[in-house]
Amino acid sequence: MTTRARTGFHLSVLMVLGATHLLNDLMQSLIPAVYPILKRTYALDFVQIGMITMTFQIAGALLQSVVGLVTDRRPAPYSPVAGMLFTLAGLVSLAFAGSYGVILVSVALIGIGSSIFHPEATRSARYAAGGRQGLAQGIFQVGGQAGGALGPVLAALIIVPLGQQSLAWFAVAALLAMVLLVWVGGQQGRISAAFSTMRARSKTGHVAPRHAPLTIATGLVVLTFLMFTKNAYGESFRSFYTFYLIERFGLSIPESQIMLFIFLFAAAVGVLIGGIVGDRIGRYRIIWISVLGPLPLTLILPYADLFWTGVLTVLINLVMASAFASILIYAMDLLPGRIGLIGGLFYGLNFGLGGVAAALLGIIADSQGVEAVYRICAFLPLAGLLTWFLPRIDDEGGG
Repeated sequence: MTTRARTGFHLSVLMVLGATHLLNDLMQSLIPAVYPILKRTYALDFVQIGMITMTFQIAGALLQSVVGLVTDRRPAPYSPVAGMLFTLAGLVSLAFAGSYGVILVSVALIGIGSSIFHPEATRSARYAAGGRQGLAQGIFQVGGQAGGALGPVLAALIIVPLGQQSLAWFAVAALLAMVLLVWVGGQQGRISAAFSTMRARSKTGHVAPRHAPLTIATGLVVLTFLMFTKNAYGESFRSFYTFYLIERFGLSIPESQIMLFIFLFAAAVGVLIGGIVGDRIGRYRIIWISVLGPLPLTLILPYADLFWTGVLTVLINLVMASAFASILIYAMDLLPGRIGLIGGLFYGLNFGLGGVAAALLGIIADSQGVEAVYRICAFLPLAGLLTWFLPRIDDEGGG
């Protein structure tokens, strides 16, 4: 590891950012985790379930790029605190929602909260990285993935036995996140100054060079499509995996939630491994491996028994999740100086494209059955072949 990579690495800030990401995504993950309860209570079909996801994801997507663009020009280190207020309001509203319309409004508020949280939190992680971008984004994102994995477990242990209103208890998570984010906001000036100094001292600028417009456009289009296919496959699990397990293998709701936790926990491990390995072997190679690599496993999955379904879903998500840190940093290197915009754009893509995929998959599940979702999605990793068209930018092994 070079001296440049060691200087300016703020582990305490990154750990707190990871913790706040965990709390944020934990609250988000409670939405799909309670789908079986909402479906039974309100007699929803799969299209309506998909629409809940799309409302949540689109609400989160619409503002993220705008927030990122604004904070690139005028950093707002305390804006994630405001985002948590929206999440808090949405969570409490969802706990006491008595109709489908109120459910949609509630999840939209949670989505808006995330759209405000991610751009500035991504900037803070970038500043605190000290040149070890893959590791820093891995720490930040593993918090989010771990939070997403905990949602189904807590739903199985708390919300399933105690009911929808027990969602209100998780407001404590929003309050704790607000306290932590106030501390991070106070550190922002110090770590951003150190980041700027480190860049200024670099004679070669380790600020990624200005790329040609065609290079930037091609790179962003390819990355966007790869993100869409990755998210579409992931959304098939977040929104419909519990139904698949219940319908095909006769599992109970708590058992299916535990299986979903195992699947999502694999994503937390995968995103950290992908960030660390990306620093060593380069973003381009990681993207190739993580997007195309799961294809044989996804093709086998729809025909596997319960044991191998568990094994395969863990392996698929472990590999597939490793791409996100590399995709994000690759995009940042394409557009240096637009950290907030890229963070907002790609987290927004996570929300928006995932929402569109959920709605489409809901239509397939209703018309052809939930098992058909996994037979169709099995071919999505083929999109990894488009990595061939990704511009080769100088990342020095990913740094």
